[in-house]
Formats: sequence, structure tokens, C-alpha cells
Amino acid sequence: MTSELKPVKEGIFEVGPPPRLRGAICPECNQKFFPRPMVCPHCLGELQDVYLSTEGKVYTYAILRVKPPYKLPRPYAVGWVHLEADGIKIHTLFDPEKLSDLDFGRQVTLRVGAIGVDNNGDSCLRYYFTPQVGGEQ
Repeated sequence: MTSELKPVKEGIFEVGPPPRLRGAICPECNQKFFPRPMVCPHCLGELQDVYLSTEGKVYTYAILRVKPPYKLPRPYAVGWVHLEADGIKIHTLFDPEKLSDLDFGRQVTLRVGAIGVDNNGDSCLRYYFTPQVGGEQ
């Protein structure tokens, strides 16, 4: 079923396997970005495409129990993941099936799955992070 669905936004991730986020790196500043900006926000230089790490640590998160947008599951969690290997933090959804496993500093792994709908109301694929079993705290 997931192979029939389109990503919520083209060009920001690949379904895989393995799933991967598509970011950018500035060859001048050596900084990575996600999502990919038009130019480097620091030096205005041209960027190169790069795949980002599929693992990180929960930097911060919130579990929301209000009516969610885009038909996301209820409750749902959003937050920031620190991709240590890339030196950046990215905003993300978290695995709706593992909200009780979330904790600050918890190791998480990238996943792609059918979660919610897009702006047109069609089911779509989204990237999210899921806590690793027995992961570091």
C-alpha cells in the first residue's frame, strides 16, 4: 500500500528501503540543512544534495492531545531530533505507536509510513522517527 502513496512533499525524503532524508550541504561553510534551502543562508553559496543520517537523539518533544491537523493520529507527538552525525536538528513527527517510549536523549531511527493526509485530503507518506528498542538515554 505504501508504494502507491505519494510523499507529503516531493524531494524531502526517499521511501527506501532504507528510508532517507534528502538535505543539502554548503561546500563553503560545510554546514548541512534540512529541508534544502535555495542557497546557503550563511554565505548565499550554492548547495549540494546530500543524504542525512537515519539515526539521532530526541532533543525535545511534545505530545499533543488536541484535534490534530491533516488527520494525524490522536494523540500525536512532534519535536526536534538531533542528527549528531550531520550536526543539525530537524523538526519531525514521532511514531504514533510508541509515544510512551519517547524521552529526551532517546536514540531514534528514521521511518516512512502512511500517516494522515496531504493538503488535498489524500492519504500520503510522511517521515517520522521511532524510538530504538533498548536505545541509549
